[in-house]
Amino acid sequence: MKPNVVSLSRAMIAGVTVGCLLLVSGCGWQAAGNLPPLRTVERVDVSRYAGVWYEIAKYPNSFERGCHGVTAEYTLRDNGTIGVRNLCRSADGKSVTRSIDGYATIADRASNAKLTVYFSWPFGAPYWIIDLDEEYTYAVVGEPSRRFLWILSRTPVMEPAVYDGILARLAEQGYDPSRLELMTQFPESHSEPTGHRTAAHALAE
Repeated sequence: MKPNVVSLSRAMIAGVTVGCLLLVSGCGWQAAGNLPPLRTVERVDVSRYAGVWYEIAKYPNSFERGCHGVTAEYTLRDNGTIGVRNLCRSADGKSVTRSIDGYATIADRASNAKLTVYFSWPFGAPYWIIDLDEEYTYAVVGEPSRRFLWILSRTPVMEPAVYDGILARLAEQGYDPSRLELMTQFPESHSEPTGHRTAAHALAE
């Protein structure tokens, strides 16, 4: 499967929160099975990471069910936290059907690659950046148990070669790329889209 548009939207973040709460209350955030600990990127410049991201693909989750054109926006705050706003759109991309606001704190100051996202205090969810382009054009977010996964992009369309490279690196980290679901995005406009692209459209080009 090749991606065409995606975003790390509020729906995604909402999903992360719900999923995180389930894991925290259940078996905790531990490495899956006999897999080695999940590796993050060496260093993240949070000022460059801030801004809007489009969700390109994700592991299936209940919190994003029915969501389209998911995006996530991160904003640096004066108190050192990061504001989080996630959006879920309608099937035609013309309206926001769900939104959620929260914040993130940096859990590992040495790398800034491990964050904790809060949508309902005091419950936080691990947000680990495990792949990141040097130019911050794409990012991959996971967590220690490997139950949740998102591929994000600064644009609603991702080149197939870039996507394939990400999948190869995910496989090396113990993920199953075949589980990924592509997100419908709306390249024409982030706020008032008039059309949309699907994985089928991307593959046909």
